[in-house]
Amino acid sequence: MPGGMNPKQMKKMMKRMGVKMDEIDAEEVVIRCVDKEIRITSPQVVKTIVSGQEMFQISGDVSEEEGDVSIEIEDDDVTMVAEQAGVSEEKARAALENAGGDLAEAIMELKK
Repeated sequence: MPGGMNPKQMKKMMKRMGVKMDEIDAEEVVIRCVDKEIRITSPQVVKTIVSGQEMFQISGDVSEEEGDVSIEIEDDDVTMVAEQAGVSEEKARAALENAGGDLAEAIMELKK
């Protein structure tokens, strides 16, 4: 601990500074990226709240799964993108797939 402070003293000091820490009893943490998934098994998760901002510290056994992480594109989203961008539903669906399901990004891309 910094300055030779024991954990109990550190916790008290953090509480006085408005820092709140809670351990979360998690079984697994999954982070979905555009092109992969990061899985953390047997995680130790600590949630820290500082000035209303929530932060998470995660450690554990990490594995990555490369490849296309499938996303589900709703028909309503396709229709809305097609209407907003003035294109066919086929073009709208392709733009949504390229944008990872992000409606705004798909519309912006189609309006270029």
